[in-house]
Amino acid sequence: MSELVDLLSREPGLAAACLGVLGLLIGSFLNVVIHRMPKVLEAMHVADCASTPDEWVVPQRTWRYLVTPRSACPKCGHVLHWYENIPVISWLFLKGRCSNCKTPISVRYPLVELLGGLSGVFVVLAFGPNIKALAAFAFLLILIALAFIDADTQLLPDDLTLPLLWLGLLANLGGLFVPLVDAVIGAMAGYMVLWLVYWAFKLATGKEGMGYGDFKLLAALGAWFGWQALPAVILASSVVGAVLGGLMMLLARLGRGQQFPFGPYLAGAGAVVLFYGPAINAWYLGLFVR
Repeated sequence: MSELVDLLSREPGLAAACLGVLGLLIGSFLNVVIHRMPKVLEAMHVADCASTPDEWVVPQRTWRYLVTPRSACPKCGHVLHWYENIPVISWLFLKGRCSNCKTPISVRYPLVELLGGLSGVFVVLAFGPNIKALAAFAFLLILIALAFIDADTQLLPDDLTLPLLWLGLLANLGGLFVPLVDAVIGAMAGYMVLWLVYWAFKLATGKEGMGYGDFKLLAALGAWFGWQALPAVILASSVVGAVLGGLMMLLARLGRGQQFPFGPYLAGAGAVVLFYGPAINAWYLGLFVR
């Protein structure tokens, strides 16, 4: 095992390829998380709100739903064979359709797998074959799941945002990305900034402009990159969200005043800050410090 670690540390290209393949495999698993987690959490919420024990359809929280039952076509129930679960390749081989009923399979499935694979490659190229690359890899994988879940359901599950936050603080115990003090302040400030925006908007309009999951996701980003990165994250995500939201309204996909998910834009901004955060911080802090 030590020989393998030494080999990967000496050969960044090999390390990037290995982590890229691992990212493809994990990306396939992320598709399961994206599809199943919101459904199970909704069922748990219904059970929690049940008025009688007979209505408790989900007795307790369990993570087994992520591995069982096996993946199947939602249309015909065809259980996928192992060779139909090979990341990207199976989708291409099946021409984007179920092998049994020929129902189209969304292109989002290979897209998530590709994002997982590219995440593995890019973190090694950016940080080298080391513990920082592994931490960044885990960070990106969780962001991918959060972005697609929020795009589908407008929910950012605590089961993902809170572990992301704690992982950021854990990574920065030794100052992997920023000093621990900056990470702690970043987590607190990230939550409070959007919390204040939420209440200011609600008091002014009587409507909720965003969900509590957005607060927790920004807190997690603050825990990873420190309070200095928060202005760049907020600005980038807000600009992208405003532009895309305006385009969607022009295309009549959203009515004016209808909510749209903010999590994917926060996630995208977090990925940008991961790779370009120091340069962005130096640029905007240089505007105020001469």
